[in-house]
Amino acid sequence: MYRTALRTVLAHKSRLLMTMLAVLLGTAFVAGTMVFSDTFGNALRTQNSKSYTDIAVTVSDRDAARQAYDHTGEDSEGPALTEEIRKAVAALPGAAEARGVVSGFAGIADKKGALIGNGFSTTGTNYVPGADGTDPRYPLVDGRGPHGSGEIALDTKTAEKGGYQVGDTIRVAVNGPVMELKLTGTLTTNDPRVLAGGSLAAFDTATAQQLYLSPGRYAELDVKGKPGTDDTALLAAVKQTAPQGDSIEAKTGRELAAEQDRMIQQGTKVLSTFLMVFAFISLFVGIFIIANTFTMLVAQRTKELALLRAIGASRRQITRSVLVEALLVGLLASAAGLLAGIGIGAGMQSLVSAMDDTMPQGSLVIKPLTIAVTLAVGVLVTVLSALLPALRAARIAPVAAMSSVEQPATQKSLRVRNAIGLLFTLAGAGALAAGVGGKEFKLVGLGAGALLIGVFVLTPLLSRPLIALFAPLLRRLYGTPGKLAQENAIRNPRRTAATASALTIGVTLITALTVVGASVNKAVDEETTNDLKADYTVAMQNGSRLSPEVAGQLAKAPGVSAMSVMREVRVTTDKGDSDYEFLTGVDAATIGQLATVKVKDGSADALKQGKLMMSSGTAERLGFKVGDTMAVTYPDKTKGSLTVGAVLEANSALAGIVAPDNVVGPHALPGSGPAKVLVKGANGADEKLKQALRDATGGNPLIAVKGEKDVKAENRQLITGMLNMTYGLLGMAVVIAVLGVVNTMAMSVFERRREIGMLRAIGLDRIGIRRMVRLESLLIALFGGAVGIGLGILVAWAGTRTMADSLKNITTVVPPVQIVGFLVAAAVIGLLAALWPAHRAARMDILGAIKSE
Repeated sequence: MYRTALRTVLAHKSRLLMTMLAVLLGTAFVAGTMVFSDTFGNALRTQNSKSYTDIAVTVSDRDAARQAYDHTGEDSEGPALTEEIRKAVAALPGAAEARGVVSGFAGIADKKGALIGNGFSTTGTNYVPGADGTDPRYPLVDGRGPHGSGEIALDTKTAEKGGYQVGDTIRVAVNGPVMELKLTGTLTTNDPRVLAGGSLAAFDTATAQQLYLSPGRYAELDVKGKPGTDDTALLAAVKQTAPQGDSIEAKTGRELAAEQDRMIQQGTKVLSTFLMVFAFISLFVGIFIIANTFTMLVAQRTKELALLRAIGASRRQITRSVLVEALLVGLLASAAGLLAGIGIGAGMQSLVSAMDDTMPQGSLVIKPLTIAVTLAVGVLVTVLSALLPALRAARIAPVAAMSSVEQPATQKSLRVRNAIGLLFTLAGAGALAAGVGGKEFKLVGLGAGALLIGVFVLTPLLSRPLIALFAPLLRRLYGTPGKLAQENAIRNPRRTAATASALTIGVTLITALTVVGASVNKAVDEETTNDLKADYTVAMQNGSRLSPEVAGQLAKAPGVSAMSVMREVRVTTDKGDSDYEFLTGVDAATIGQLATVKVKDGSADALKQGKLMMSSGTAERLGFKVGDTMAVTYPDKTKGSLTVGAVLEANSALAGIVAPDNVVGPHALPGSGPAKVLVKGANGADEKLKQALRDATGGNPLIAVKGEKDVKAENRQLITGMLNMTYGLLGMAVVIAVLGVVNTMAMSVFERRREIGMLRAIGLDRIGIRRMVRLESLLIALFGGAVGIGLGILVAWAGTRTMADSLKNITTVVPPVQIVGFLVAAAVIGLLAALWPAHRAARMDILGAIKSE
């Protein structure tokens, strides 16, 4: 039987080609994902290890780091890392050097005034020259290091992007006024943040301390050990010398490198999992093709298998022979898929490098686990997909050798299948409804999965009535070929369902994503329009706080009619599930002109009366109502008592606890500016006002001035980018589905050779044969596309309803142009997939086809 299985595979290799391609593509996606993740992660870890080659011990001050990056104005309550501490650590017996580090955000403007890079990757640090005047951590490429407050050095990539050369004057900003500094040199670095596409600005130490912390203070001390010094012993000595406090932490360089490696591993694991989801979607689509292929092969070999049974082969042997065929197909396809996956992994690594040349490079990593998983997955999927056809093959009676070559499925088996499908469908619909009612994403996900399975099982039942809808149109337009195509499509509902289901999966996911994306876009647009009345929002691009003087600068800009800061102040309270809350300070006199204030309970003038406004969700969480008093301790340690004057409806612009800025602002820490500023123009939003606001801030490249159109465009760009990436990843599943249609039509043509020969003999010409095959493929594709669109809209509706609490007034938006486009695309897929089978059918020899069995 094993020799028989091998001969069968070799005899039907052309008919198994599409199946092998489906397995190949799916396993290639799996292997490519694993190779890329392993290669990319290894490159990141190698790069990361270089950052700690000269560090034995690091002492860090978390409070100082938060102050440097967030500009909170908060000074460390405990002891800080000062110059005296640095010198004491450097004097330890095992220490060769103790480097004081200061870092934060630093925005570099190009020659047009735009920020180079994005706000979150703009790094500023201190340049620490040694005895030779150079800093070994930042090797110079050209020029020299910075000296004094008027000089700066940049990494070579940033200098190239800005078109700067040594000696040029460049515009630099942190969160305060824009500085014009002289570029004294360009340098290189192995800082992962910079290598990942960021920028690096190096100041002398005194300037960096003045910009980010305070004179003589560091955020970190990096200790280099003397040759032969044990890092653990040095760590113990450093801990004895360094100040003690909750914000002070000391670790060895090896510990820090290991922590970073774990973070990199987690990040690459998330990336790998994300990609692997789409790989398994492709494999799941392939299951339908494999099962369909083996079902058709078994049907076409009915007489052959019956003869084997007649000469003594047992049912177990028949089943085993079909499964061995599947095993051989799966093994060959998986091996080819592994090779293709290695190429895909290398290609993805090259693509990432081409898109961003700052990404780390490394040799290709092919782990034994990748090989084992790829082969195991491919073989397992193929064998399991062939299991049901193998069991059906075993049930072929020996007497079938004297009957027709195909035994249609019994009505009993279809009834059992329909009953199972109905149970899954009802269970899925019930879980979906319960999940929507309870706003439970997990329940919605489970319900959607069960519903999809149920519909897939029911597709043979659905195929007849849905395809029959097209019958009158086909007959009217195409006559006999149209009628034959419709009858062929519903002749074997199992086969039609399996072929269409592969396409249905891709269309369902794409439709659901499109509808959710359109719904979210509309909801976010409405929130931006309805909740915010301000013409412009001024904020830092990196999410840190604005400089305290920015509000005053904006107030003087020509064309400003109303303005309000939005200042976040952290206060300590004994209410709620946290020991602190954030108050958002706003201008009580103007906030009504800048944001929508909808009062559910209390007075709309609460802020003008010096009272608080709370969103309904926050009031419910904290257990407050109008008239209650909140005792608070401000950041400056003074205590106060604030009364709740109003409870607000949910609002994206005014969330949480809103307070008059003239009440809470004086208690904010020195140097702590607002999170953003809302501005309304006398003549509305126009470019003149926008430019005036930019000019008022001195053209700070880190400060963004955004109007309603800018915010909407950003949101749409983000959602569209995510959708496009997902469409690309789902493309593999669609390609496999197309192979399934091609495979089914090609095997169907072979199976119906005699029938096609008879049609030719009684007068149907080659054009009619080609048209019949193309129309049959078109019907199957349209059926799969229509079911997929319906399921996708239903799943998207359930998903959007569960978002109702997080996105106010979200409704399900079905974009008609895209939906019609998906249906047209399904039709095109059906027509293209039938080109080769239709050509083959039309070229068939009439007499040879009539004599075939």
